[in-house]
Amino acid sequence: MGRSKKKNFVLDTNVILHDFRCLDNFEENDIYIPIIVLEELDKFKKGNEQINYNAREFLRQLDAITDDDLFSKGAAMGNGMGKLYVETGMKSQPKVSAIFPEMIPDHRILATLMDISERDPKTKTILVTKDINLRMKARAIGLLTEDYINDKVPDVFLFEKEHKTFKDMDSSVIDRLYTQAEGIDISEFDLDSPVNPNECFIMKNGKKSALARFNPFTNKIKKIEKQVAYGIQPRNAEQAFALEVLLDPNVKLVALTGKAGTGKTLLALAAALKQHENYEQILLARPIVALGNKELGFLPGDEKQKIAPYMQPLFDNLLVIRNSLSYGSAEARSIEEMQKNKKLEIEALAYIRGRSLSEMVCIIDEAQNLTPHEIKTIITRAGEGTKMIFAGDLQQIDSPYLDAQSNGLAYVIDKMTGQDLFAHVNLLKGERSRLSELASTLL
Repeated sequence: MGRSKKKNFVLDTNVILHDFRCLDNFEENDIYIPIIVLEELDKFKKGNEQINYNAREFLRQLDAITDDDLFSKGAAMGNGMGKLYVETGMKSQPKVSAIFPEMIPDHRILATLMDISERDPKTKTILVTKDINLRMKARAIGLLTEDYINDKVPDVFLFEKEHKTFKDMDSSVIDRLYTQAEGIDISEFDLDSPVNPNECFIMKNGKKSALARFNPFTNKIKKIEKQVAYGIQPRNAEQAFALEVLLDPNVKLVALTGKAGTGKTLLALAAALKQHENYEQILLARPIVALGNKELGFLPGDEKQKIAPYMQPLFDNLLVIRNSLSYGSAEARSIEEMQKNKKLEIEALAYIRGRSLSEMVCIIDEAQNLTPHEIKTIITRAGEGTKMIFAGDLQQIDSPYLDAQSNGLAYVIDKMTGQDLFAHVNLLKGERSRLSELASTLL
């Protein structure tokens, strides 16, 4: 490939914290790491969060490169790949300092970016950052910049569509769905579009209709029965779809998406409780995203007290289920017993990293705030007999360096759709209250 097509990529710290293997994804192009990025990574080395692990792993990769040219002529990264440079110098850039006089890390990165562009004017030099504001600053002074798009999902809106409805189905086929509990072989249907394994849909003919699912384990389309799980019963078609796949032990990985109030976490927890005898433990977890730029260290109390405000929504869902049960009922007593024996635990996601997750139901709430690498790390910890459920709203992301296309929940749906072990249900209708639904839609 000619030199004119080769590019120089300058990496921001957040790209490395997002994906410590990012160096493998730039093909024959050269990569520059400003020295200020190494200084920032040093601040992230200690800790148990995924970003701390990513910082340590990336620094180990650099340490393994013994080529002294890393700091001068560049170290070769392998066949078909470019060179890696650690940029130690920083020439004064009046254009940068005139607009951004404060010498914070972001502005030092911009100065490094401009310096590299001036030294190699025939090659496009591009800043890669997940920080939208830094991209705007770079563009303001005429520098090239882009997001890190290696793990972006092409069309996230496909995951937020309404369920399929097959109209004008043969009336006798719908009748058979009601009478044949095991379902009807998919070859007997003339569908106008393909269906994925475990996809749920509605079949209609005039006033006749049936909620249905394609079961890949039997290769049949079966009618979905509305089930009740620990006092929670579905209020709409999508909730019935969700309980159908949540209660199927063959479906080991479930993704539930939808806006606030659609019942994602509540349904997942209710389904897990209904199946608790089949598992050693039910584990609910959610990532902690600091609010108001306050880290946990700013909050009073020990670790449990610090994370309590973040875990409260999970306890609230458990309370809804308990309130739906008769006082002193067997199911209510069962919940108390599970909590007492730690068969039902609610934890911050950081505290379950490193554990082997075997024979349990893991419910990960707010999964849209996970990176693709984080979600992969969690799933690969699943041992034999474990069911994993990820719930979240693809449009409500609290992490500053993730968006609807690059978050872990969208990523896992994109990569897993079509697999027999996976099911995705998008919940559309809010069921908390009319006020909640109105606010979620209009505000």
